[in-house]
Amino acid sequence: MDIDNVIPPEQAAHTFRLAEESAPECIEFLRDLVTLPSPSRGERLVCERVMREMEKLGYRDVHLDEMGNVLGRFGSGPRVLAFDAHVDTVGISNPTDWKYDPFRGVVSGGILFGRGASDQKGGVASVIHGVALAARIGLPDDFSIWVTATVNGEDCVSLAWQYLVNETDLRPEAVVVTMPSHLGVCYGQRGRMEIEVVTRGVSTHGSQPDRGTNAIYLMNPIVESLAELHGKLSTDHPNLGRGSIAVTEFRSQSPSLTAIPDECRVHIDRRLTIGETPEGAIAEINDLAAVKACGAEVRLLDYNKPSWRGFAYPTDKVFPAWETPVDSAAVKAAVSTARRVLGREPRMHRSKFSSSGCATAGLFGIPTIGFGPADEIHSHTVNDQIALAQLQPAMAFYAMFTEIYQAAAPGATEE
Repeated sequence: MDIDNVIPPEQAAHTFRLAEESAPECIEFLRDLVTLPSPSRGERLVCERVMREMEKLGYRDVHLDEMGNVLGRFGSGPRVLAFDAHVDTVGISNPTDWKYDPFRGVVSGGILFGRGASDQKGGVASVIHGVALAARIGLPDDFSIWVTATVNGEDCVSLAWQYLVNETDLRPEAVVVTMPSHLGVCYGQRGRMEIEVVTRGVSTHGSQPDRGTNAIYLMNPIVESLAELHGKLSTDHPNLGRGSIAVTEFRSQSPSLTAIPDECRVHIDRRLTIGETPEGAIAEINDLAAVKACGAEVRLLDYNKPSWRGFAYPTDKVFPAWETPVDSAAVKAAVSTARRVLGREPRMHRSKFSSSGCATAGLFGIPTIGFGPADEIHSHTVNDQIALAQLQPAMAFYAMFTEIYQAAAPGATEE
């Protein structure tokens, strides 16, 4: 079947009109979301706001799960699709560096500024309204469409979807993640893991440093070796590229500031490409001469912090790389839908950071694509922002995707 012609021109035009009519309401919803600070493990207010919007738009079975994720659906068919956006954001290190208050949702020149505008509150607003438009137009009878507004995405990427697949009945045959893709189709991402290296010395009075062993001094050559190792990573994937190593935190411990540190820790953000393994990444660090010289400990970190609802779901901090084949129904439907919405060929790419796809595709093998408003270059930055003109085509994409996906994957799941 020619999936590019599944939706006739008059139906597409009707969808565009509905998206245009819904845009002001979607923008107001987005501004509300931005004005509600929602750091990981502190998402209660924004989750409550999402529930109110879903209920207003007619979603069925709107509820909070045990972790604190918000779920709502349209349709009641046996085939399940899911659209996911995380509602939490990173914090603010220095508010004075911002052009506008990061929690006011200021609009200037067609741009909305605020923490989380790009990652992923623009996606939250547009997908909730876009899937509601799909229901107004008419969903295929054999589909149930779930929208998940997930938590803990910044603190522990894809943890919510580990919980949803392992502990609930939700098992979609394909997932759309509303990552900031600048309206391009993302079909893969590098994975990531978090590693800690610990050196241990002998503390003594700071006035007599030669009597002890400074754990910071033991760590210095290790950090230099890690920087060198980053440049030597050789596994190169044609779509995802090479992995990476970054030291992102440096901490020491001593009895006081007048004592030699007896312990030093560095935190490593290790990005994994397809073809690399967590075990291999750990081994590479253990094999460094500087690590061996001082007997440093190298260990994989885990996550066990309670969500905003007080629910902990322990996991190792390993989030696999993923790639959905370009000839899969999910990618074909995404490209066709984006082509219809944009009136041109969409950009096909891999996202530079990680998302819920590390669980849906990387852990569970569920075909996953990313499509969303905003540009990832603004994520986690000062003056975080989204071009409001991108909300309307994003809504139209989410409204049309299910029908085009049905034509691309008729009658069967993508297992």
